[in-house]
Amino acid sequence: MRRRAGVILSLILLLAVLASLGLGDSNLGPTALLRALVGRGDELDRTILWDLRLPRTLVGLAVGAGLAASGVTMQAFFRNPLASPGLLGVSAGGALGAVAVLALGWHASFLTVPLAAIAGAFLATGAVLVLARRGAGPEHLLLSGVALNAFFGAGTSFLLALSAGKFEVSGQILFWLMGGIENRTWEHVAIGLPGVLVCCALLLPLGRPMNLLSLGEPSAQSLGVDVRRLRWQLIALSTVLTALATAVGGVVGFVGLLVPHLLRLAFGPDHRRLLPLSMVGGAALVLLCDLPTRFVPGGLRLGAMTALVGGPFLLWMLRRNPC
Repeated sequence: MRRRAGVILSLILLLAVLASLGLGDSNLGPTALLRALVGRGDELDRTILWDLRLPRTLVGLAVGAGLAASGVTMQAFFRNPLASPGLLGVSAGGALGAVAVLALGWHASFLTVPLAAIAGAFLATGAVLVLARRGAGPEHLLLSGVALNAFFGAGTSFLLALSAGKFEVSGQILFWLMGGIENRTWEHVAIGLPGVLVCCALLLPLGRPMNLLSLGEPSAQSLGVDVRRLRWQLIALSTVLTALATAVGGVVGFVGLLVPHLLRLAFGPDHRRLLPLSMVGGAALVLLCDLPTRFVPGGLRLGAMTALVGGPFLLWMLRRNPC
């Protein structure tokens, strides 16, 4: 069953990657795509593939896999299926950093915004890690995340209000807050993808300790798990993953909530398989949600697409499990 699930999700991801590389204003068929991929064929096709589609696809893979892996980790840490990567204020911190440079006109380079988002996200990450190192429990971290979210959200709203008369700046801010992976370059790939791959690789061996943590901290400790060290590792990796995904993809919601929960319902709660399946599923979801944004006029955004999918799912989940 585990192998079959992995094969099915891998095939879905492969189809999503091929669609992401081939579809757009100028469609590339399989032959043209293959020839462009190996550096042959029409020069325009090669330019479209290597300069536009491939960076966009790789950034989408990083955003999807990172947010889904972070979602699994947060849900295991809090032992709550409603936990998501934005819960600790990391996404809000990244949003504030990006909005600040846009509102103040400091975005001289196209890399300034993602780097500012990383700085803001890591500021929030630092606050969370300080709390974790001081032995704060999950409830304490949860409430701290609510406070950080409110604080960074207020700062973002304030800067957005200051930019209300500057239509170009306001548009840039709103587009970034709605998430998206269009117009991404190899520099964005270099910022997001290696870090996400490293964090995902570090998370995979923690599947068994995460299973034991789901039994409760006393039980996990009695079975040989260093609970304090595990909690620190989970918080650090999940927040860094969220920070990198937000820096290169903007604010993209629901991926970290939707994908792990659906896969947990389908294949069980064992984190040893839930982690890799969620990474693959999250990457596929982001690429599939990005496809309609290329064809719908008026600027349909990736964040709006994931919200259109994730919002009804959340309502369905609350209906199944009323508070």
